[in-house]
Amino acid sequence: MPRIEAFIFDLDGVITDTAEYHYLAWKQLADEEGYPFTREDNEQLRGVSRRESLNRLLKGAPISEETAQAYMERKNQYYQRYLKQITPANALPNVPEFLRAARLAGVKLGLGSASRNAVDVLQRLELMTAFDAVGDGYSVVNPKPAPDLFVWVAGRLGVNPAHAVVFEDAEAGIDAALGGGFWTVGIGAEHNVHRAHLIAPTGLAELDVIRLIQHFQAL
Repeated sequence: MPRIEAFIFDLDGVITDTAEYHYLAWKQLADEEGYPFTREDNEQLRGVSRRESLNRLLKGAPISEETAQAYMERKNQYYQRYLKQITPANALPNVPEFLRAARLAGVKLGLGSASRNAVDVLQRLELMTAFDAVGDGYSVVNPKPAPDLFVWVAGRLGVNPAHAVVFEDAEAGIDAALGGGFWTVGIGAEHNVHRAHLIAPTGLAELDVIRLIQHFQAL
């Protein structure tokens, strides 16, 4: 039976929800540059890197690399303005309690987010010290769905992926975790996380740390 030694969490949609901020920032850029962009389009950006998000927004429209970099920088500036509104109250339900319970159970805690703003968000949530390792958009070259980010975080935690559980709300994130040999908990809508070993539609609020460990150790 596998020992469960670590939990690794995605940030957006698992610890907090800044999807609306991402949407508003991408929407502002798209409107300014004349690209159609809807909330449905924004759903396709979940869990992927900033560059891949831009590629999906452009839908094949050609631009130079210089322009792409400028677009991404502008989007990030818009997004960071929204991030200034984040407070500890923006943590999703039961997140601080779940993290404390996991630590009391002797579980190491890591974060693996594609966002380059992950550290800033954690600091605004006052959750930075809850994690033993934080991987973000600067940590690895290959973004999700490549497993590199979660493997990097597991390395920092000193655990084998087979002994770690990844919590994700996006298809790309679940695929990344499975590709790295991790156990997975899918958070949110089933169509986004249907390949996860376990699905928690309402997030960490419905999960009990001890029962979760027992569930995976019994597999």
